[in-house]
Amino acid sequence: MARHLITSALPYINGIKHLGNMVGSMLPADVYSRYLRQRGHDVLYICATDEHGTPAELAAKEQGIPVADFCAQAHDAQKAVYDGFALAFDYFGRSSSEQNVEITQHFARRLNENGFIEERAIRQVYSPTDGRFLPDRYVEGTCPHCGYDKARGDQCENCTRVLDPTDLINPRSAISGSTDLEVRETKHLFLLQSKLQHEVEEWVSRHEDDWPQLASSIARKWLNEGLHDRAITRDLDWGVPVPSDTWPELAAEGKVFYVWFDAPIEYIGATKEWADLDPENRDWKSWWYDVDTTVRYTEFMAKDNVPFHTVMFPATELGVREPWKKVDYVKAFNWLTYYGGKFSTSQKRGVFTDQALDILPADYWRYFLIANAPESDDSSFTWEHFTATVNKDLADTLGNFVNRVLSFSKKRFGEEVPAGGEPGEAETRLGEEIARLLAEYESQLEALQFRKAAAALRALWSAGNSYLEEKAPWLEIKTDKDGAALTLRTAMNLIHLYAVVSEPFIPATAKTMRAAFALADDTATWVTADEARALTALTPGIAFTVPPVLFAKLTDEDLETYKERFGGSPE
Repeated sequence: MARHLITSALPYINGIKHLGNMVGSMLPADVYSRYLRQRGHDVLYICATDEHGTPAELAAKEQGIPVADFCAQAHDAQKAVYDGFALAFDYFGRSSSEQNVEITQHFARRLNENGFIEERAIRQVYSPTDGRFLPDRYVEGTCPHCGYDKARGDQCENCTRVLDPTDLINPRSAISGSTDLEVRETKHLFLLQSKLQHEVEEWVSRHEDDWPQLASSIARKWLNEGLHDRAITRDLDWGVPVPSDTWPELAAEGKVFYVWFDAPIEYIGATKEWADLDPENRDWKSWWYDVDTTVRYTEFMAKDNVPFHTVMFPATELGVREPWKKVDYVKAFNWLTYYGGKFSTSQKRGVFTDQALDILPADYWRYFLIANAPESDDSSFTWEHFTATVNKDLADTLGNFVNRVLSFSKKRFGEEVPAGGEPGEAETRLGEEIARLLAEYESQLEALQFRKAAAALRALWSAGNSYLEEKAPWLEIKTDKDGAALTLRTAMNLIHLYAVVSEPFIPATAKTMRAAFALADDTATWVTADEARALTALTPGIAFTVPPVLFAKLTDEDLETYKERFGGSPE
């Protein structure tokens, strides 16, 4: 089977992420990884915390602890939340690792040897109040493009335009708030992207037709505007140090690499972290170095990360003149909004992932977020929509089906799968419908169309309810006990099928459904078309139990409680 390398955009270290971050990268990557593993592919899903840069230093300063300690604690806190969401990373690393330092410095040396890094004197914002040069994110002000008054010196959070600190209107220090700022000369390293423009254009042109329109249009926009040489070092205490063997003067000044230079390299660094835990059995280079024909690499990210992954990082990889694996498919997402307004970590607006798990188990969130993934356009989270989706799809369509089939069968036939008669026309039609819907579900997951995949999964669940309503075993048993037994046995086989194929979306619930049947050797990882038509995985006599309620219906009181806690609007 194929080998699949999967990465999702690295969550930044400063704080627990919101639901928009979850659905924009990590959760769909997890769903896809789980699906591919079930189909027998060799999968490596890598992620990590992105730990360098200004916000980490500011957050540590605010807490009064060393930045290294802050990042270690924050990494563990984020990992606990992702474990709570059942994200099945093969490895969740840290961009501050020794492995990432080593590989980042190697990339920089190679780029320099190949003539793609240049040392330049630049004029940079200096704060006399703080007694230091201010890296881009240490400068805040008003965006010259959209007027947003909390724009940072590297990028406007509101309009996503990339900025330089000197572009800002009414700039101020993010450390002290001082507006007493000067512009002084200092030296930094620049990645000469302009010299790589043609190569990046050629590389993008070979891939953009296969990418989602969102990813390809963003990449093409950046290329059409022309690639600019960009500073890749900063004046910070925390980051990958500039190697002293290549740039002794800058190293002596304490320069570190810009976070957007080292963060994408951490995909490689984290893979080496993973391999170093078991070097006899894991080869990190087999996934990253000279493997273009053997590994399919898929990246997941929200649209604001697309330029860095489709233009800047490919430029870096091309410039080192070594055969590092480049992305094959970029799955880009629009934004999930909160009642039409933007989720914001910095402004604490919206529902955050730890809060979500405090309210309800992960599967509620996993299903809702993927079923409403912002693929073709931004999508809006509202508590009304969330409640309606949970009640209709999870509680009624799936949960109620499982409960009433098993409860009724236990009441009328005992705690074993009943035998009943031979399948008839209704079962044949059901089998064909299930096989068709399963093929649709598979095709949408293969195409990374998550909303359509969720719709196909929902249709699979609905087919069981339609069959049950058609056969009505609660009436059938009055005149045809064997017929009712057949109906229930068929429905139980549907439950087992749902347990297998729903696992990428709702893994905990899938495990509960599968555990309801005392199969001696239940090793099914997927369901073939023929198995879907036959619906015979469970044979008569197999013991079963009725699981607890899979999904509790949310009440109007619940809805009002959520809205009161989080607000019913983005403000």
